[in-house]
Amino acid sequence: MAQALLTVENLSKSYSDKLLFQDLNFSISEGQKIALVAHNGVGKSTLLNILAGIDIADEGKLTVKENLKIAYLRQDPKLDKNLTVEEVLFHLDNLYVKIINDYHRQLRSYEKDPSLQNQTKLDESINMMDQKQAWDYDSRMTEVLEKFEIKNLKQPISELSGGQIKKVALASVIIDEADLIILDEPTNHLDIKTIEWLEEHISKSKLSLLIVTHDRYFLDEVCDIIIEIDQQRSFTYQGNYSYFLQKKAEREALDVMEIEKAKNLYRKELDWMRRQPKARTT
Repeated sequence: MAQALLTVENLSKSYSDKLLFQDLNFSISEGQKIALVAHNGVGKSTLLNILAGIDIADEGKLTVKENLKIAYLRQDPKLDKNLTVEEVLFHLDNLYVKIINDYHRQLRSYEKDPSLQNQTKLDESINMMDQKQAWDYDSRMTEVLEKFEIKNLKQPISELSGGQIKKVALASVIIDEADLIILDEPTNHLDIKTIEWLEEHISKSKLSLLIVTHDRYFLDEVCDIIIEIDQQRSFTYQGNYSYFLQKKAEREALDVMEIEKAKNLYRKELDWMRRQPKARTT
């Protein structure tokens, strides 16, 4: 059985006098790819911020696996404008990235000066790449940069457009390979070809994912569990987006039936109350 990465119990959140959600209950386990679905303005991004540790709930309990590493792509990512693209992407707390960075650094040094000292350092770096099996990771990292068309690694973040910043932030999240990836509208600013690559990459990987997106086809292709927030409550559906639509329709139809039953009951009670006292006694 897959281990739970985080568990939400009776979570509630309000802003001013507006209740966003109440008594939410769900969990995210290893390998699950979950979509969070709700109408605009009901607190999807707020919930993601709570799960990522940026915001706090008013009530309820959030239990997170010890040492859980979460990579979070916000809908409007904020990157340090004093950094370069390279610094944002590769100055991560990731062992593979550190090893790969050292390898490329030693390789550049050796190409400039093929001395015995630089050769020794390069050999040591290559051995470390072998030991940690970092070559495949390096290839995947290079592929991500190519797919997102990130070419000038020395470019300052301050020179990037909003769309370019979103791409750099998304690439950073994918490269980091955290225990849990949280994505808020990741396909914004991406062309169809890049979106299709992202679909395939996520589908084939073993990563654990929680995603919010308006791209319904993306959800259908990638996610196997749908969590819906409706009327401040949470509903979990064990299937893709098409399955969710089917089951949601069934749930709403059942709700309509229950409402009609309640109306009929109220009509009977109202009719009973309107009777004369003598008639009621019978």
